[in-house]
Amino acid sequence: MLLAVATVPALAQDFSSWGFDPGALMADSRELLMRAPDSSVDGLFQAVHASAQTPQDARTLCALFDPDAQRSLDGYNQIASQLSEQSRIRFADAATNFFLTAAQSPRQPYDANVATQALKAAGVRAALLNDGFLAGLNGGDHDARCRSVGLLIDAMASRPVGERASVMRLLLSQGIDYLSLGAGPQR
Repeated sequence: MLLAVATVPALAQDFSSWGFDPGALMADSRELLMRAPDSSVDGLFQAVHASAQTPQDARTLCALFDPDAQRSLDGYNQIASQLSEQSRIRFADAATNFFLTAAQSPRQPYDANVATQALKAAGVRAALLNDGFLAGLNGGDHDARCRSVGLLIDAMASRPVGERASVMRLLLSQGIDYLSLGAGPQR
């Protein structure tokens, strides 16, 4: 799920070649996130899920979960540039739909506590169905962590659209908070 947090800001920066100001997009991103209909937020999740199904793209996206990953727009752009063309197109289409529908929609209902519980429930489901899930997610082994993240994404994929959108709003909101701190230590 956190993969979308990394790729959406990178895509926003890529929009500058189309005449959009990425700084303005980031400044308005929280409002857009709260206005986007569930279907367009879920489109971002679907782009992440589809990319996670391709071994090359899954390895690329998993680099975001390394403790020493560069979590900045430059770092996110570097990772996004390593995705397959099909994944980049899928993310660009999902991000475009997200921005367009958010700009045309009223604020959507959202409860961060409900989203947190939905994410925890997906984690519990992944842990119950997959031996080693928690050890992989919390351990230092890159490949095990990647497998666990993939299992969590798969567990979320089986949930209703509203839950997926709520979790995506939570994670994207946390990503916006992280990027807005900007001056903090780059990890």
